[in-house]
Amino acid sequence: MWPSFLVKLWILNLVLDFKIIALAANDNGGSSIGFASSSLNTCKNTNFQSFLPPPYQNISNMICTPVWHTYELRYLQNDQTTSIILSAPYSIGWVGIGFSKDGMMVGSSVMVGWINKHGHAKIKQFYLRGKKPSEVIEDKGELPLNNLPAAVATNGAEIHLGFQLQMATPLERQQVLLAFSTKYPKNNNHLSKHDDKTSFVFDFTSGSKAPESSNNELNQMRKNHGIVGIIGWGLILPIGVIIARYFKHKDPQWFYLHAAIQFVGFTFGLGTIILGLQLYSKMNAHIPAHRGIGIFVFVLSILQILALFLRPNKDSKIRRIWNLYHNWFGRLALLFAAMNIVLGIQAAGEGKELKIGYGFLFGITVLVAVVLEVLAYLKRQEMKSLPPNFQMDPFRGESTFPTHL
Repeated sequence: MWPSFLVKLWILNLVLDFKIIALAANDNGGSSIGFASSSLNTCKNTNFQSFLPPPYQNISNMICTPVWHTYELRYLQNDQTTSIILSAPYSIGWVGIGFSKDGMMVGSSVMVGWINKHGHAKIKQFYLRGKKPSEVIEDKGELPLNNLPAAVATNGAEIHLGFQLQMATPLERQQVLLAFSTKYPKNNNHLSKHDDKTSFVFDFTSGSKAPESSNNELNQMRKNHGIVGIIGWGLILPIGVIIARYFKHKDPQWFYLHAAIQFVGFTFGLGTIILGLQLYSKMNAHIPAHRGIGIFVFVLSILQILALFLRPNKDSKIRRIWNLYHNWFGRLALLFAAMNIVLGIQAAGEGKELKIGYGFLFGITVLVAVVLEVLAYLKRQEMKSLPPNFQMDPFRGESTFPTHL
């Protein structure tokens, strides 16, 4: 009796296990990525056939991952077509999902969906050229939408955005932006400011969101890149230039101090380049102007370091040419470095604090240079007005020396 009872109990447990696995697979939107990933998935079992139009209601085996609060990201990559459905809580306003090249809002392309006051569903692509409402461009962007129309619909207290991308290669690691607003888009579909947003790296090959620590690490690397660049190019190197121009009367102390300071500044510049290359490899950041100017400035700084070893003697015939080369290449490097710092701050989407901080540092540096330039000019004018060290009467044609000696 007991053996048969144990067999029945074992069979019952086996059936229950299969039912649990099947329910987990259904919660995953029919995903077939494996028992382990399905059992760990917490997506809701949503029947899209009741409210989304084709082809989104007919897509099976979509991978589903919770990504933010109760937001769920479903997707399926089939050959060159990537189908995406974003599900999010909704009452009024708009919900958007964006794709960024560097994790920043500026320069990203987003799909935004909403139900207007008249109950009409709207979904459009926007290009975020800047942070101002006027710089959010409607029906523009870099998302390669295919010919099938995007769809948006509500189901209970949720909104669902569906669209398809025609990709030459499947998505892999991608910076994803999510945002929402509880205010309707204004006239002419101008988006109101978001109430909240998030940014993260999503791995479409594994269907997983990168850990928060990874995003924090990238943010810290970006801050370090900016701080090191500002200290090196915005503070140390300008100080070295000021010493070389206005303190040459302290010879030879000015030269050794100038060389030491510029070498320290070059070290900071090298650190900025290394951090920038690491960011580029990890984030695949697409900021061509900032990157190109940074490389150009670094090349100029290398030429300045080489100039130290190729410095001719003071009595050399090419010393004047060397002085022109060294002085103007240095000024050119500092000019483009200042431009690149501003571009970097703008591209990183930093707040007013960093902009004001660098503006204050730049203003103080320029003010010190102007004051020293004025003082040097006044000193040169004073030297010109001084009489010569020895003053003699001009020769008038007749000798005034005694002739009887």
